[in-house]
Amino acid sequence: MGVFQQTEYRVISLCGRQGKRKEERGMDNFRALVVDDEPDFLETLVNRLQKRNIDTTGALSGEEALDLMRKKLFDVVILDVKMPGGIDGIEALREMKKIQPLAEVLLLTGHASVETSIEGMKLGAFDYLLKPIKIEDLLTKMAQAFEKKDAHDQKIRKARIKELLRFPGRVLEHDKEDEKRS
Repeated sequence: MGVFQQTEYRVISLCGRQGKRKEERGMDNFRALVVDDEPDFLETLVNRLQKRNIDTTGALSGEEALDLMRKKLFDVVILDVKMPGGIDGIEALREMKKIQPLAEVLLLTGHASVETSIEGMKLGAFDYLLKPIKIEDLLTKMAQAFEKKDAHDQKIRKARIKELLRFPGRVLEHDKEDEKRS
């Protein structure tokens, strides 16, 4: 699959008629968070992604990123592994997965370490990338990460629809939680 994906959803109306609509899911339909302690690198990367119509937010520390994740949903996180002071990228990843388990995290580092990459992957990172990275390669990885998250989201939506159809008129607890976050 490429950067652009077309997904077909079945729409069931309240009167029981079924129809189809196509919804396009491209790079401009998701939210990205970039976390890096180097202000120049962070600003440049955020600007380059925003120029490609990606809703991108930047954070200079793991703590700032976690605060943002408590307030706003993100689909893909680009996370620097080595950040001095405060929490490092691996600890931030651990906490991010508690706050937003379905957010896909790309670990980005200029200091390659087999141990760190293994630990990051065990904690649920989507991939481990080395700086410097070409923007095209990063965009490809971001698209792959988004496709994985989107597939998980679709499975969850289908399960919720089935649950609602089994128990019509009931508001589900996870729906209340989602409304609070949005």
